[in-house]
Amino acid sequence: MSDKIDFTNRMGKAMSTLSPDLTREYFMRCLEEIANVGDTKQLTLSDMVRTCVSLQGASPSDD
Repeated sequence: MSDKIDFTNRMGKAMSTLSPDLTREYFMRCLEEIANVGDTKQLTLSDMVRTCVSLQGASPSDD
């Protein structure tokens, strides 16, 4: 669990420069949702991060 928290902290810090919505909490929730979808054995961590980033970019805006 501590590795997961460390990873999401690092991702949130790195990716928040791209978008303020790419926070630690977002990555924690997104990675958990991806893991719950089904068999993720074929996915790399890089694949999952790219998926999370692309999903955030595809979200409808609140404007």
